[in-house]
Amino acid sequence: MAKRILVVLSEFGYWGEELVGPVEAFDARGYRVTFATPTGKRPPALPPSLDPEYVDPPLGRSVTTPDMARRAAALDSSPRLDAPLSLEQLIPERPYFSSINHLRGLEDYHRRLDAAVKDLVASFDALVIVGGSGPIVDLANNERLHELVLRFVGADKPILAECYGVAVLAFARDWESRRSLIEGKHVTGHPKEYDYKDGTGFVGVEFNMGPPPYPLEYILRDAVGPEGAFHGNVGKETSVIVDFPFVTARSTPDSELSGAKLVEVLEQGLTRYGW
Repeated sequence: MAKRILVVLSEFGYWGEELVGPVEAFDARGYRVTFATPTGKRPPALPPSLDPEYVDPPLGRSVTTPDMARRAAALDSSPRLDAPLSLEQLIPERPYFSSINHLRGLEDYHRRLDAAVKDLVASFDALVIVGGSGPIVDLANNERLHELVLRFVGADKPILAECYGVAVLAFARDWESRRSLIEGKHVTGHPKEYDYKDGTGFVGVEFNMGPPPYPLEYILRDAVGPEGAFHGNVGKETSVIVDFPFVTARSTPDSELSGAKLVEVLEQGLTRYGW
C-alpha cells in the first residue's frame, strides 16, 4: 500500500522549492500526498521563490534556478493545491481558562481532540511542514498544528520540517511539562547568518517586516538544551539532520535532500543522518 503524507503549508506564503523538493520525492515513490493549511485557504508561493533573478540578500546570489522556478510555478498553479484540508475544521481549539464553565469545556475539548487527531494520525505515515517566511505567521504558534505534531511523535511517525517550519517543533509542547519535543535532539534550521536584515515578506499583507520577528537559531538552540545540538552548517551547501522521528532542513537548497531522507526513514528505517 502506498505511503500517505500530510503536507502542511502556510496561507501567508511558502517557499516554492521547499514544497517541490519533498513532493517530487514522494511522487517518484508513488506516495499519496494530501495538503493542509490553517483555515483551508489555498496556499500561495512567495513571489521571490518563483523568480530565478531574485538575489537572496544574506547569500548574495540567486537561490532559484530557472528550472526550479518553472517546477515551483507549475506546482503552485496546480489543482493539487486547490482544496487543502483545514486544520481549523479538523482540530478543535482549546478553550480559554477564563471561559464560562471551563472545566466542562476542557473535557469536551479533549474528547473531540482525541477523536479528531487519532483519525488524522492513523490516516498518514508522515507529516511535512513546509518552510518559507509564511510559517512565522500562522504555523509556528498554531496550537492545532502543535497537537498534530505531538500525536505524530506519540505514534512514532516521522515529521519533516523545513526552514522556519522547524519553529513548530520547538513550540509544540506538552501542556503540562511545557518541555520542547526537540529537547535532547539534533536539528538544523535557518541560522542567524541566513536571516534577512530587511525585507522579510509575506503574501497578503501590506508591510515589510524587516528582520524576522525572532532568530530561529536561538530558539532552536534553547529548545534542544544541553543534551541536544543545533547544526547551522554555515558555509556548507546543504544541511539536513535526521534524529528520529524528526527530519529537519535548513533552507531552500535542502528541500530535495530532506525529501529523499524522509523516504529513507519510511522505507529503510533511517534514524540518524548529518551529525
